[in-house]
Amino acid sequence: MNTNYSIRTEANRKAFLLGMRHAVPIGTGYFAVSFGLGITAHNAGMNALQSFLVSFLCNASAGEYAGIRVIAELSPYIEVVLVTLIANARYLLMSLSLSQKMDPDMPFVHRLLVAYDITDELFGINIARPGYLNPWYAYGAYLVALPSWAFGTMLGAVAGEILPKAAVSALSVALYGMFIAIIVPPSKKDRVVFGLVAVSFAASWAASRLPGISALSEGSRTIILTLIIASAGAYFFPKKPQDPPQHKLESQKEPENA
Repeated sequence: MNTNYSIRTEANRKAFLLGMRHAVPIGTGYFAVSFGLGITAHNAGMNALQSFLVSFLCNASAGEYAGIRVIAELSPYIEVVLVTLIANARYLLMSLSLSQKMDPDMPFVHRLLVAYDITDELFGINIARPGYLNPWYAYGAYLVALPSWAFGTMLGAVAGEILPKAAVSALSVALYGMFIAIIVPPSKKDRVVFGLVAVSFAASWAASRLPGISALSEGSRTIILTLIIASAGAYFFPKKPQDPPQHKLESQKEPENA
């Protein structure tokens, strides 16, 4: 029993450190992008502390930007909630997908904590892990990414009146560049993933041009396309059963003979 506990503890420690290492480029990009978001928050009348709390409690670029713009217009609270919910609704789908990567025996508290900070990039590195997701890998990634996003927003609010608008516009596209960098490696390894990514790009462009659906918000179009493309991918290209988590494999190994 003690041996199994030691194996799990060591596996969790390594997963935590690996998550931190993998999140370094994400955190660096988050800091740069959230700096521009902080400038937007400053222009909406928020101070540095308010900007920090907004990003720490809601780590989502599109959702935060939409919410900040609505706040700047002095809209009712219910409108802020609805706009943020629509912009961030895709994370519900990501959470459902990520739940399939979790060990059925994972305690509820770990599921709750992992669900706290599911962003596009963090979802990408978590879902790409082989076998079941070790929650300590997610915690290590969150420890780097979340403070980077929150402090970047705070510093952007402080410098809101210094940087020109052109700099803010340039920083706003950095997040999408990081997302492309995350989906390229799995697309190169799996032709199905590559095909679905290509279809997603084409469908997203078409949805922004076609009458009717183009009138919907970007978040609504994302939800619709995600449901259709993900459902089609799951139906025509079902995923094979998950491998058991590494610590269970190690605990089941027979001791080597001398």
